[in-house]
Amino acid sequence: MDLRLTGKRAFVSGSTQGIGFAVARALLDEGAAVVVNGRSADRADAAVRRLRDEVPGADVSAVVADFADAAQVRHLLDDLGEVDVLVNNVGVFELAPFEQITDADWQRYFEVNVMSGVRLSRHLLGGMLARGWGRVIFVSSESGVDVPADMVHYGFTKAGVIALGNGLAKLTRGTDVTVNTILGGPTFSDGVAAAVAQAADAQGTTPEELKSALAAGHRTSLLQRFIEPREIAHLAVYLASPVSSATNGAALRADGGVLTTLT
Repeated sequence: MDLRLTGKRAFVSGSTQGIGFAVARALLDEGAAVVVNGRSADRADAAVRRLRDEVPGADVSAVVADFADAAQVRHLLDDLGEVDVLVNNVGVFELAPFEQITDADWQRYFEVNVMSGVRLSRHLLGGMLARGWGRVIFVSSESGVDVPADMVHYGFTKAGVIALGNGLAKLTRGTDVTVNTILGGPTFSDGVAAAVAQAADAQGTTPEELKSALAAGHRTSLLQRFIEPREIAHLAVYLASPVSSATNGAALRADGGVLTTLT
């Protein structure tokens, strides 16, 4: 299927690795020009080089900003230019007992996971509406619906992302601009892979054995394995495409069946 993304320009926040990188790669495969983002020039430049190696002829560039720093985000917005497809992907996560999550932790999670999407959407959505076409995609999580007890701060911010996408979609009524949210499930991103490797070393097992045990132990998973970042990217690229024109204001699941509700 031709997803008709040639000539479109996309920005993917938090895209030097993991889901963001996979989304950037998939968009480039479909002919879009892509701007990637990382917290440091070294990481961003490395991602650009890798994408150019993997997708010959790719139109890819980078802007650097740490979304925990509002001043850096303002500079990013000044440099970004017009964007047809915005993928709000950047996020942080960790396991933490609720009583040990500090006010500073709560603030950092809100700044990165929620305010990144607020600031980017506020800056870019108006231009999409004026030009008559655009896509805003939020990468949220099933944890925003079924909030984990050991990641309350993370689940709280992901619930906020779902609400943000729902509200912004109502601003696009009667236009060819859409706003949708992806509810990803347990995904074997680079961050998860590093955590699994560290835990496996501490437990005297191999990362692959621990990865399989963790996936099989997820009570409601229908996949019984971790989701790969490219599987989330497939849904993101569909939502970025003109062929998804009838999908707006939706929270679509790519959760491997982890959520047990019908909607």
